[in-house]
Amino acid sequence: MPVFSHRYLRDYLRQRLMENEVDEAAARQVADNLVESCLKGHDSHGVSMLPRYIAAIREGGLNPAVGVKLEADNGALLSFDGQHGFGQVVGRQAIEQGIRRAQQFGVAVVSLANAHHLGRIGAWAEQAADAGLVSLHFANVNSRANVLPWQGQRPRLGTNPFCAGIPVAGAAPIILDFATSVIAGNKARIAWNEGRTLAPGCAVDDRGEATVDPRWLMEAPFGALRAFGEHKGAGLSLICSLLGAALTGGQTERATQPDKKRIINSMLSVLIDPQRLGGAALYQQEIPALLNWVRSSRDDDQLLLPGEPEQKEYQLRLANGIFIDDVSWRQLADLQPENAIRA
Repeated sequence: MPVFSHRYLRDYLRQRLMENEVDEAAARQVADNLVESCLKGHDSHGVSMLPRYIAAIREGGLNPAVGVKLEADNGALLSFDGQHGFGQVVGRQAIEQGIRRAQQFGVAVVSLANAHHLGRIGAWAEQAADAGLVSLHFANVNSRANVLPWQGQRPRLGTNPFCAGIPVAGAAPIILDFATSVIAGNKARIAWNEGRTLAPGCAVDDRGEATVDPRWLMEAPFGALRAFGEHKGAGLSLICSLLGAALTGGQTERATQPDKKRIINSMLSVLIDPQRLGGAALYQQEIPALLNWVRSSRDDDQLLLPGEPEQKEYQLRLANGIFIDDVSWRQLADLQPENAIRA
């Protein structure tokens, strides 16, 4: 299993993207986003996604040349279409404009339909938190539906993530970011590449029987992932699709094209200026007090709050490098110039 520095990977990915009709600015944004996901321990949303992105460009499902398109401007409510552009590009553009409106009005509701893969949704909560804003994000995944509804027998939902970000004065923000399935779909892909089994309770085979074999998520006949928390996770997944896609004008799972390489995300984001709410005077005092109170549940200082595992992993991987499984590295190596659209 090869190990690389983040600097090497940023440059490697940027070069491969530029060889495939992506301009340098967009290539840098995408490469940095994927590497940052790996640094924070989320290899499922990291550099191993690049071969699929390039396959989607070649297939026509990812348009590397477009930015976000403003569809409607209603002051504190903004509607955008991602036009199947890089999620790393159009996602940042949409949140940037939402930040400006939240700073103006105290709140902004931003809808983004039809972006290509938005990657780790926590990145957009971090972007808002860097501007001092609280944020909520509801996203859906329009690819192959691979999650069972509660009491369902066939997959009908995506891994549809929910995310919340809360800035903390003088410290890293609290970032809660999770798929509504027990594990993210790409975590099954990484397990499959590494020859590992899944944890019990994550998945079922094509007959609905519990399995720990990731092949049921990778090869036909397909099984499915389970939603976390039974009816709770399945219900939240449905809400993420209704708010993230149906409300924004995006594509719900009902319109999936499972044989395509593209991954289409739509997302509804709510950005809030905490200084304009009733708790403003005590807000940044109560946050560290509550966080310390929660940490005091243990005596050994080992309790981790949302976002802290990523912070710890970030420091480790900055120092020790990023591990890439052998299968993913072979796929990345196959993207060398002789196999590119434009050498």
